[in-house]
Amino acid sequence: MSRTLYVVACAAPPVRRIAHGIRLAQGYGWDVCLVLTPYAYRWALEDPDPQLGFGTKELTELTGHPVRHQYKLPTEADVLPPADAFLAVPLTFNTLNKWADGHSDTLAVGLLTEALGLAHRPAVVALPHWNNAQAAHPAVERNVTALRGAGVNVLLGGEDGFVPHPPGQSKPETYPWSAAIAALPSSVPSPTIGS
Repeated sequence: MSRTLYVVACAAPPVRRIAHGIRLAQGYGWDVCLVLTPYAYRWALEDPDPQLGFGTKELTELTGHPVRHQYKLPTEADVLPPADAFLAVPLTFNTLNKWADGHSDTLAVGLLTEALGLAHRPAVVALPHWNNAQAAHPAVERNVTALRGAGVNVLLGGEDGFVPHPPGQSKPETYPWSAAIAALPSSVPSPTIGS
């Protein structure tokens, strides 16, 4: 039985390889819905990785759902099924701080903020991507602690988390997509594809 995963992606270099992360999640049996921040939408769809990137049409075909990046009009119907889990990947410094402070100025941040208060309380996993200069900012420790206190599994540091890099030295090809997918609830089928 398939469960619905909202992949909420921000504008960091790994978003250009979002199709790879979607395929990994699908291999674990997740029905993936993709929600992008406005800048991530531009990065992923206008400037994708030449070998792994896809346009809107291809990502819609890959997921079977429309790619969302902005709020719908009040008169428009919801086009995505309800989420059983959320994966914020890659989570940027900007979105971390907005999310922890309860902002909802974009659909992506609004959904993440709302996820923490839903009655059915879906699982929420976040895999950051920022540099070590941003990581030194006092807001990071404070806001990671706040999100963890609200039940978010923030994968930062250690063996299965993201380790910040020096400014300008991001290596999207080494981003730990598999760790993010593995951190989701295990009540879905075993993986059918490799990482």
